[in-house]
Amino acid sequence: MVSLEAIRTPIASDIDAFEEFLKGQFSSDGKLMSEMLTHVLSARGKSVRPIIVMLTSALTSSANQRQWVEGERNCSKRTYLAAMMVEMLHTASLVHDDVIDNADTRRGRPSVNALWQSRNAVIMGDFLLARTMSAGMESAQYDLVSHIIGSVATLCEGEVLQSQHAADKDTTRQDYLEIIYKKTASLISISASAGAVSVMASREDVEQMRRFGEALGMAFQIQDDILDYSRSAQTGKPRNNDLREGKITLPLIEVLEQCTSAEKLQIIDKLSQCTTDDSAVEYIQNIVEVTGGLSLAARTMQTYIDRAVAILSKYEDSPYRTALVNLCAYIAERDK
Repeated sequence: MVSLEAIRTPIASDIDAFEEFLKGQFSSDGKLMSEMLTHVLSARGKSVRPIIVMLTSALTSSANQRQWVEGERNCSKRTYLAAMMVEMLHTASLVHDDVIDNADTRRGRPSVNALWQSRNAVIMGDFLLARTMSAGMESAQYDLVSHIIGSVATLCEGEVLQSQHAADKDTTRQDYLEIIYKKTASLISISASAGAVSVMASREDVEQMRRFGEALGMAFQIQDDILDYSRSAQTGKPRNNDLREGKITLPLIEVLEQCTSAEKLQIIDKLSQCTTDDSAVEYIQNIVEVTGGLSLAARTMQTYIDRAVAILSKYEDSPYRTALVNLCAYIAERDK
């Protein structure tokens, strides 16, 4: 399996510079706010979205049509700003998600709401959103801000849509694809296209990167939902978390589409019990495994990966294209 470290190699110097840039944008005089900021910024995970921004900016920049030299930077502060905006919008959404889900952990560490209560966690998420937009406006990069800002409303719509269908236990394949586009793929799509926007790439390149990011984002979330059913995944979250929250994701949808009406009603009844009954969770877990729900979902995920790679094939060979192709493989093969 390709490593994330290998994917980062063409932009390694840029990632270091980006981290310094990000730290300079977020500070607070208050002791509690500073503590929460330190906790949030130190637990950001793999930084996939900033990596995508920097790689797509390098891929589509006319200034980078030269031989890659190790140790040299490829990205401007404008690209770092775009990377910071998408990363912190994502981070803020996770802080809010943990409040909504009453989650005690995030990536194996205590969540903000577990450490400082939900009230302060909501304020922390709001602070991240406000500071992110403020940084964009203060730098007068209005095209980047307008390109990225719409994703906030889309993320909110996706969260409400998911909650609605989880409550009604009526998520269809079409509903699911709409939810994961709004909750995940939309921001990864914006990340990819924002990289192109940050280097003043052509409209065609911006659109190609948007389509690439959308396909990659759909695959990313489907793989996430597959891992929720995996007995060996190392996600840092409790296994079967979606089931316990009443969510119907693609592995279960693949099963429900094969069922008779009576079988479907029985599974939905068990799903309603999953919040409090571990045996109901195990029942659905076994059905998904035995009926091939995981492999069928993986097949759908792979179609999105293939779509993303096909878009990249239109670009000349370069370390940036190779890294993005490898990122597609990494997302498809990851177990955490």
